[in-house]
Amino acid sequence: MRYLHIQNARIIDPASQTDTIADVFVANGAIRTIGRRPDAGEIEETIDATGLWLLPGLIDLGGHLPEPGFPQKGTMASETKAACAGGFTHICSLPDTKPVADTSAVIKLIEEKAAKAGYARVLPLGAMTQGLAGEQLANMVTLFEAGAVALSNVRQPIRDSYVLRRLMEYAATYDIPLFLTANDVTLAAGGCMHEGEVATRMGLAGIPETAETIALAQILLLAEQTGVRAHISQVSCGRSIRMITDARQRGMRISADTPLANLLYTDAQVTGYNSLYNVQPPLRSEADRQALIAAVAAGDLAISSNHRPHEIAAKKAPFSDAESGMSQYDCFLPMAMTLVSAGELSLDALINAVSVLPAQILGMAQSVQENSAFNAVLFDPETERTITARDLNSRGHNHPALGRSLKGQVQRVFIDGQQIC
Repeated sequence: MRYLHIQNARIIDPASQTDTIADVFVANGAIRTIGRRPDAGEIEETIDATGLWLLPGLIDLGGHLPEPGFPQKGTMASETKAACAGGFTHICSLPDTKPVADTSAVIKLIEEKAAKAGYARVLPLGAMTQGLAGEQLANMVTLFEAGAVALSNVRQPIRDSYVLRRLMEYAATYDIPLFLTANDVTLAAGGCMHEGEVATRMGLAGIPETAETIALAQILLLAEQTGVRAHISQVSCGRSIRMITDARQRGMRISADTPLANLLYTDAQVTGYNSLYNVQPPLRSEADRQALIAAVAAGDLAISSNHRPHEIAAKKAPFSDAESGMSQYDCFLPMAMTLVSAGELSLDALINAVSVLPAQILGMAQSVQENSAFNAVLFDPETERTITARDLNSRGHNHPALGRSLKGQVQRVFIDGQQIC
């Protein structure tokens, strides 16, 4: 047997409560031993990881991949390579492609393009309704069998409560997980940022917190009635956290995530009409941000990317007319690490939220332990650099790190024992 030998790495793995410096020996895609040389076999390659952290690979619970259908915004290769640069080994692709991922053929196409690109593994999310129109149920079982790991309607509305109930009943029958976004479009209509003091001062139409909480109440009541496995995507406000916590205390199978942007920024960033911060869900108040951070720290909330790359023209319009979204894959881990350096999250809580918890939600295992698949990241916590356009693999340069100095850099990413970047 021939081994990859990673020498002197600091292994940080919340799943096994490990934080130690040790050697790791990898063969046939899995970790064979930690801290001791295997009894038999030879070393094929040694990587000196002195000063580096060995972390379980990041898993994204929701990113917008522009292929198929939007070549001006990026390709499968550009965005999955960007994901690797940010520390991801697996990413869930949202179904708002063109054509929509509502057939097994599109699911297979996404998987084939991702495999050909050879970077981060793509786990497709299938569309809950045909064309994401919110009216006719998609063929859920067919999509699940074709490789969709869950179903989502992104932020597109479901026509009414009856259709939503039918979706949940059907999914519960076959134990298909649903990724549901709480967004009352009638309350959110015309809004482009959080409804509050900043929006009033700037004369921009706001989106109230009730656009999320009212929709969330409907989801939770129907989920309780149907017993569906529900994941709440893109939570943005503190009241939602309290509602989800209450549902869990009543025994419901509910998980949730929040986009990284909602942990890093508030509606105050919109001052100056910078369209980079036109995102959905909107950046909310500091009190909401603190509530989200507290939920992450408690292990109750995963962190997703909500990656949405755009060409320059899409963000050049006035704030309210610019396309919403932020490119997030490049530099994701260094950006997330700013929460640790600021003392807002522990390192274990962060890794749990971007790796361990997403794996559990998807029914996967992601850890740095003996006999585990070697899906991992070597991260240099000390390297500091100023991010330029040349550093970005994504075609979307609507990235908040541009021009900023960031500490930390992903050095290598491994999937099933193979170095992919």
